[in-house]
Amino acid sequence: MAPPNNRFFVKATAVLHRALLRATGGRLGSRFGGAEILLLTTTGRKSGRERTVPLMFFRDGGDIVLVASNAGDDHHPGWFLNLMSDPQGSVEIRGEKHAVTARKATPEERTCLWPTVTGIYSGYDDYTHRTKREIPLAILSVNESGPSARR
Repeated sequence: MAPPNNRFFVKATAVLHRALLRATGGRLGSRFGGAEILLLTTTGRKSGRERTVPLMFFRDGGDIVLVASNAGDDHHPGWFLNLMSDPQGSVEIRGEKHAVTARKATPEERTCLWPTVTGIYSGYDDYTHRTKREIPLAILSVNESGPSARR
């Protein structure tokens, strides 16, 4: 059986999860343990094509916080690199779409938010022991202009 951080396993699970969320408008698959799941759409930094992935998230005030853990891999996940290249994206939460602007959390923000991260999913703490990199957080601000037209 493939280990949980096997790239094929992670990608296949993401494809199935994305399909479930889209097919049910987020009624099924929108929670994982104590965490909510959203669909994040970014623009591929190499391809220029839209890329959509399901991710756990939590809210910090009006912002959305994502953990760029990549299941403890030594490389940042593609979605994080895409957002750092082009911070404009969109999220779909329980069928509602919103345009967002992303930024990397400052070291101070990360320190303050990390206990919430591990409180929602303790596996994130395990991931820090699997990788040599510091796992960054992405802070998404919902754009005031309303729902996104991105699909």
